Amino acid sequence: MSAQPRVERHALVVGVRPERREEYLELHRNVWPQVEQTLRDANVTNYSIFIVGDMLFAYYEYVGDDHEADMARIAEDPVSREWWTHTDPCQVRIVEERDPGALWQPIDEVWHLS
Repeated sequence: MSAQPRVERHALVVGVRPERREEYLELHRNVWPQVEQTLRDANVTNYSIFIVGDMLFAYYEYVGDDHEADMARIAEDPVSREWWTHTDPCQVRIVEERDPGALWQPIDEVWHLS
C-alpha cells in the first residue's frame, strides 16, 4: 500500500485595481499554457482564483517536497515572468504585508474539513 502524498494548502489574497478588473479577468479567461505547465511542473495542483468585489482569493495545493525551491523555479521561468508583467499592474496589496515585496499575501487557515 503506497503512502498518500503530503498536501500543503496555500491561500493568498490581493486586490484588483477597479479600472483594470476586466483586463485581469480577460487574461485569466485565456491563461497561457506554459504558465499552467510551469505550475504543474512545480508540484502545484488544484489552483483556483476567486473574485469578490475588488478582492482576489487564490487557493492551491502543493504536493512536492520543497515549496520554497519550487516557487523559486516558477519565479525564474521566463514565460511566467512575462505573464506577471501583464497581471501584476492589475493588482494592489490590500492586507498587511507578511511576504515582503509580494503583491499576493498569504492568509492563515482557520479550519479544514478532510
